Amino acid sequence: MDYKFTSLFSEIGGQETIDKLVHAFYPRVYEDEELKPLFEGDMKEIQRKQRMFLSQFLGGPPLYSEEFGPPAMRQRHLPFEITPKRAERWLNCMRGAFDEIGLSDTPAGEAFYDRLTQVAKIMVNSLDEN
Repeated sequence: MDYKFTSLFSEIGGQETIDKLVHAFYPRVYEDEELKPLFEGDMKEIQRKQRMFLSQFLGGPPLYSEEFGPPAMRQRHLPFEITPKRAERWLNCMRGAFDEIGLSDTPAGEAFYDRLTQVAKIMVNSLDEN
């Protein structure tokens, strides 16, 4: 049998789609008062790292690891208070970005979003305040 392997990276349209997604995502994050404090710093650098990570996360080039070592995303995010509410808001921003660039309506886009949902749950390290 001849198997053809394709990654989500190639199925969604590669780096071009990731660039569009990051461009659509970050304005939403910076408009959200709950999320904005988690993304302080150089927005261009934050976006660059996100592009690199997402490429690797989806089976594309391991750009993030080549520059920064293993992603270890949970460990890298421990200094930030990530609550279930913030994780949900992050996902909402991502869903809006997916919708904006037309990624929501594709099977590969839905698989990608499902993976991000799993990541968001793993990143939670604090409880919501009552």
